[in-house]
Amino acid sequence: MTTKSNAELKAHVIKQCKDRDVRFIRIWFTDVLGFLKSFTISVSELENALEDGIGFDGSSIEGFTRIDESDMVAMPDPETFRLLPWRPTEHHATARMFCDVQLPGGQPFEGDPRFALKKVLKRAAGMGYTFYVGPELEYFYFKKNGDGKPHSTEFLDAGGYFDLTPLDEASDLRRDTVLTLEEMGILVEYSHHEGAPSQHEIDMRYTEALTMADQVMTYRLVVKEVAHAHGVYATFMPKPVFGVNGSGMHVHQSLFRGARNAFFDAKDPYHLSKEARSYVAGLLAHAAEITAITSQWINSYKRLVPGYEAPVYISWAQRNRSDLVRVPQYKPGHEKATRVEYRSPDPACNPYLCFAVMLTAGLDGIEKGMVPPDPIEGNVYEMGTAERAARGIGTLPASLLEAVELAEKSDIVKRALGEHIFNAFIENKKQEWDQFRMQVTQYELDKYLPIL
Repeated sequence: MTTKSNAELKAHVIKQCKDRDVRFIRIWFTDVLGFLKSFTISVSELENALEDGIGFDGSSIEGFTRIDESDMVAMPDPETFRLLPWRPTEHHATARMFCDVQLPGGQPFEGDPRFALKKVLKRAAGMGYTFYVGPELEYFYFKKNGDGKPHSTEFLDAGGYFDLTPLDEASDLRRDTVLTLEEMGILVEYSHHEGAPSQHEIDMRYTEALTMADQVMTYRLVVKEVAHAHGVYATFMPKPVFGVNGSGMHVHQSLFRGARNAFFDAKDPYHLSKEARSYVAGLLAHAAEITAITSQWINSYKRLVPGYEAPVYISWAQRNRSDLVRVPQYKPGHEKATRVEYRSPDPACNPYLCFAVMLTAGLDGIEKGMVPPDPIEGNVYEMGTAERAARGIGTLPASLLEAVELAEKSDIVKRALGEHIFNAFIENKKQEWDQFRMQVTQYELDKYLPIL
């Protein structure tokens, strides 16, 4: 985060617009489900927008307001000003800024996911912490049909984990995506082919959580824009193809006190402090009830099944990738590299809400001095039901319905989201489940029609 004052940031934005011949500014925010919303102002409106915000109708935005309470104000965050590289940049350029959604009186709007995360981060700050995250978003490329729509059965490449060309035909797409992200000020650590055919991953360098949530929203759009420019389709759908790995968003996270990593203890066998262990315990204790937020779609639960690397069982370990929470050992004993990795979220979640519920769960563990169970270094998938029960290893929800029922009873989820978002999210997901359960799927036709 910058140390410049808000006035200095606003002046910098105005100067950048003049220097770079910016004519249009897109104002970005998200609805409750994490879909990116945008409207555009001309540069002539910029100064007024930075001072007073821009009014808009919120009644058609999922989870915002009723039609009789529709007036909203978008207050641009000047720190998020960036040029859009896929638009002309030499003449009549286009930029974007994320905004905070407010009520007409200037109060923060409780239905704004960005505000929900800010509230939890403020609570962490009151405890002396800054929350850092480093998500790993996986996604698929698919070829398009003649009508320009994705052809979900035709992979773009036949590569596997870390494969290099010629098997990995999407190297140029990843390269252009990384360059575009870097042009927008998003630092990338590395990119590679993932385990399934046509599955890829680009990892952003960790940063504080609000900035990272904005970056996740930008990342998803950039991946799709670059794919479109190459004539292919990119999707963050958690499980687009049966029989291969789904796409996850493993979230590396740590708490810092100033420049010191509060998760680090040089004397601990795992180099984890007491706070870190309590944070892990909080994640494990509340894992089932926050899953509706970290894995929010019907399709998410097609990924969360045994046998495809995605975690199903509530356990933790140092290196084992079958566990829900992992302590990476890339740089053992290095303070700044000490972190925990939460492996169940998928890349189609709302990142603001996802980060908010994970942090709230972890902070609850710290506040209550929770102690995690013993780590599980064996393969949890290979254990029998009786052994898992004896070790106290629970299971994540198996469906969206089960996840929503757990979330609806959760004080942790309500505290993280706030009552407005909590109610809107739960109601939306119940409707989604009702729509799904009435569908007649191809599986049912194939299995039952010939015999019943």
